[in-house]
Amino acid sequence: MASAELQETTEYLFDQDTRLTPVGSDIFTVQLTDRWNTASGNPNGGYLMAAGVRALQQHSDLGDPLVASAFFLRPGAPGAARIHVETARKGRRTSTAEARMHQGGKEILRIVATFTDLDRADGRTLSLAAMPDLPSPDDLIDPLADITLPGITVADRVEYRIAQPPGWLRGQPSGDPSMTFWMRFADGREPDLLSLPFLADAAYPAVMELGELPSATVELTIHLRNRPAPGWLVCQISTRHLTGGFHEEDCDIWDSRGTLIAQTRQLAILH
Repeated sequence: MASAELQETTEYLFDQDTRLTPVGSDIFTVQLTDRWNTASGNPNGGYLMAAGVRALQQHSDLGDPLVASAFFLRPGAPGAARIHVETARKGRRTSTAEARMHQGGKEILRIVATFTDLDRADGRTLSLAAMPDLPSPDDLIDPLADITLPGITVADRVEYRIAQPPGWLRGQPSGDPSMTFWMRFADGREPDLLSLPFLADAAYPAVMELGELPSATVELTIHLRNRPAPGWLVCQISTRHLTGGFHEEDCDIWDSRGTLIAQTRQLAILH
């Protein structure tokens, strides 16, 4: 069976675990699972954000997320969550709305996102930065091969290929908080616009190369530039400033065609 046909007939874990049930014109429920847990024991923030963006997409007249900013107010947990959506503005080219995710009677996540129709985006296109030149994924190593990460189930959801194991994994942080690598869903799901908020947050924090433990995201903004083609993604991640325990992390993502598909910046705090 061809990859595109398989994608259409198989419900992958990401789609199962971000499936929404409408309970009103502007309210959805989602059953968060423990299959996306990080070292903190809580579901990955990008996974929560992706569920929220999916709710906003279902509420929007325009189908393509263009930009989304998520504020992580409290950790999520496996179990039911409610997502309330509200339209801020409907326009001809863009529409903006807000989503608020609640769990246990408390708000855990707030997202503001703008949607568009990328098929109608016919303005000038220019890119002044090329995709990093990486060898084929077949010629690189899986940094997590033969490594057990108890409880970090999100590591089972994604495959990585990198030139050499990161220093922190060998007990020798390199001092350079940057990395370039290939990435894809481990179960064969192809990337799309709705999965990119998760994939952009699925790698280990670059500050671990400074000898720091994983950090917690305070805010994450993603700009979605193109619909991704099937196949591996190239990701380039870096941190340049660490101030008072807060740091940024920038991530650029290209698809298998060499097309830039997403840019993210998040602000995080060290544990």
